[in-house]
Amino acid sequence: MTIGAYPLDLDRTAIEKLGREAVEFLAGWLAELGSAPASDYDHAAELSALVRRPPSGAPGDFGALLETFRRAAGQGVDTAGPGYLAYFPAGGLVSAALAEMLAQAANRYTGVAQTAPALVAMEQGVLTWFCDLFGLPAGAGGLVTTGASPATLSAVLAARQHRLGEDIAGGTLYVTEHTHYCVAKAARIAGLPAGRVRTVPATGRLRMDVAAAAEMIAADREAGLRPFLLVGTAGTTDTGTIDPLPELAELARREGMWFHVDAAYGGGFQLTRRGRAALAGVGEADSLALDPHKSLFLPYGTGLLLVRDPALLREAHAADGQYLQDIGRMDDLPDFGNLGIELTREFRGLRLWLPLHLHGVRAFEEELDEKLDLAAHAYAELAGDPRFEAPWEPDLTVIVFRLRGGDEPNRRLLAAVNDSRRVFLSSTTIGGRFFLRLCVLSFRTHADRVREALAVIREAADRCAG
Repeated sequence: MTIGAYPLDLDRTAIEKLGREAVEFLAGWLAELGSAPASDYDHAAELSALVRRPPSGAPGDFGALLETFRRAAGQGVDTAGPGYLAYFPAGGLVSAALAEMLAQAANRYTGVAQTAPALVAMEQGVLTWFCDLFGLPAGAGGLVTTGASPATLSAVLAARQHRLGEDIAGGTLYVTEHTHYCVAKAARIAGLPAGRVRTVPATGRLRMDVAAAAEMIAADREAGLRPFLLVGTAGTTDTGTIDPLPELAELARREGMWFHVDAAYGGGFQLTRRGRAALAGVGEADSLALDPHKSLFLPYGTGLLLVRDPALLREAHAADGQYLQDIGRMDDLPDFGNLGIELTREFRGLRLWLPLHLHGVRAFEEELDEKLDLAAHAYAELAGDPRFEAPWEPDLTVIVFRLRGGDEPNRRLLAAVNDSRRVFLSSTTIGGRFFLRLCVLSFRTHADRVREALAVIREAADRCAG
């Protein structure tokens, strides 16, 4: 490899050679995803030992290093492949990977707008588009995060600061048992005791019981506590269920509380007609968190926080540093470092901006509509099979089901399905009972793999029942 006088500053010839090898490797690897195992642990111990070896002082061979990566990435669960139907499938868009390569090579700091104003504007433009998509008012904004968890933390901090001020004693927030635990984690980091996270009962449809929430809020006020935050979920992790967002928004307004919506999974479906109907009321949120690395197929580590009033984020996060005295403020652009928990902050906007502009929004809408259709088909097949229980029709693309009978046959069923290596499912526990969980979400999963998954499930059920 021609590296010139400086070994880390590659010349053009070396960059082009590495790039060609990497793209050829990537193309070949992706071409094999359809036939690759959905899960594989056969060589995990061997490869774990191999990749732990310390680097040599001398240069290595790029082709050999790529091959090591290929083998290592083949161990575990293939979240990029069409057979991954567990948890929430994520990413794999080549356009987003190329965007990330360009962004990392440019290596621009975007904590303050002055250091990269056009790139900050690019990121702000994407955020504004998302705010409009969700029906937030003019002036709404936010930031791109590494996921919905840090987005939720910043939302909780903003709600705490705005509704409670400096004295947070008695501050209380409200969730259900199906709310993602990142909310409770954020509350703990924000200084709120575990007992101040109230668990509101859910209805038989697994949605937050609005009347019960109102009663709990009233009782807590009577006891001298300070209810300040109500959390609704637009697609729970367990079942993909959507809380009654319009009613919760009205309750929050009536009680003077901050209304946060966790749309980490369900948010992307706002692009579709059916998704917008299911997510009605989401635009009433004071803040909402979503993960484009779930329902918009982007790489892991891509989250969004959207807020009605970005000034409230700044009040909760901004601090002055003398070492930044040379950096001026640009009135028409945000300083993202003052809106969230990160100060050192990479440029994340390109991984959103490039795929949306390159493929067009309609391509994402069509993919999501297909996933809704496939999930509806899978649910109908499982619910129509007398061997299975499928108690909850999916709001989006998560199907929860089990063999009729006890938990042990269902544990065996999950193991048998995953041992097929053609599909990979997950499980959850609801009401003390073990359920299998199938989520159709990858842009690489189409009707053929869903049909195969159903066949695998049925064949395994024959062996595991009883």
